[in-house]
Amino acid sequence: MSIFKEFKEFVGQGNAVDLAVGVIIGSAMTGILKSFVDEMVVPLTGLLGKVDFANSYLVLKGAVAEGLPLAEARKVAGAVVLGYGQFLTVAFNTLILAFVVFLCVRTINRIKKTQEAEEAAAPPEPSPQEVLLAEIRDILAKRESV
Repeated sequence: MSIFKEFKEFVGQGNAVDLAVGVIIGSAMTGILKSFVDEMVVPLTGLLGKVDFANSYLVLKGAVAEGLPLAEARKVAGAVVLGYGQFLTVAFNTLILAFVVFLCVRTINRIKKTQEAEEAAAPPEPSPQEVLLAEIRDILAKRESV
């Protein structure tokens, strides 16, 4: 079997197509969720006080003027700067983003469970064939009783 034929079969399977759709939607959702976190959630954390670690760093070697932004502190000759602040900011934003995604998935799962419960509660309508067979059964039952 040629590699192109195998590839065609792989792409034709539902899993590959579902994965591709998931990646595309995931890429689109990344922008939406990032914007939501950056514009809606992070400003709310500002109500708790000034929480900005972006320019927090630790000087491991050399002399750097206090209060200098991280980008400029790294340009100082002979200085070795550990910029932990940006990492903390990204980690904090990632946790917020993960929590927002969790809330979205939780809500979707609850909606699905409610829909499934409603579908399970209502008995399915009999098919036309079943209705016809029931009518035939009833007619035969009447004939036998006569």
